[in-house]
Amino acid sequence: MKTLQGQVAVVTGGGGGIGSAICKRLAEAGAHIVITYSRSADKAQAIADTLEGDNHLVIQCAVDDSDAQVNLAKTITEHYGRLDILVNNAGITRPVPHDDLDGLDDDLIDQIFRVNFRGAFASVRALKSLLMADDGGIVINISSIAGRTGVGSNVAYCASKAAMDSMTRSLARALAPKIRMVSVAPGWVNGEYAKKMPPEIIQEQNDKTPLGRIAEAEDVAETVYAVIAHLPFSTGDIIPVDGGRPLGT
Repeated sequence: MKTLQGQVAVVTGGGGGIGSAICKRLAEAGAHIVITYSRSADKAQAIADTLEGDNHLVIQCAVDDSDAQVNLAKTITEHYGRLDILVNNAGITRPVPHDDLDGLDDDLIDQIFRVNFRGAFASVRALKSLLMADDGGIVINISSIAGRTGVGSNVAYCASKAAMDSMTRSLARALAPKIRMVSVAPGWVNGEYAKKMPPEIIQEQNDKTPLGRIAEAEDVAETVYAVIAHLPFSTGDIIPVDGGRPLGT
């Protein structure tokens, strides 16, 4: 059953590991997918070429470029005339030990907040009118349990995800009832970032997770789909996808 048949979904940073899994899951459900990217055009197009269905688009649009976001809205309006789903997936980070205050320099802090928080907000701002049309739409912010636990790749990353969750709550109230806002908050995900870590670090995370493993990108994608298709009365919520990791030691 194509539960999202004919709907249009924007997935920012859709060429990455989590983003591509989300694109595939929503396309399987019948949605037309708009993959946005900042630099990796070939990577984004390769994902689009594998998607089920048709009428998918690949558009260059860095989330920290507000003018590009406005142009994205125009392109979607001209091509589809509607937008039902926005998944704010684009994000950046870099490992910096939490006690290395000098290592977390101002430029990195500004870059993380510009992409992870301001970029997500700018996407909602630019696409709000489309999402509010007709029966309304939904925004899924790909957050992290780091926003709640304070444990993550660096202090600024944790803070940026906490800011994203706060935005989810604020905009859920401000944009209701036409737009639902939900954060999906993974723990460790077995993707591009995790694959750069030493195997013993990943094994430690597996061992400390009550469900015995870290998440796969498909776990995140399935949660995104479930929120859209099966949780129609949820908004302003932060939904973890962490295997119970905060319960571990």
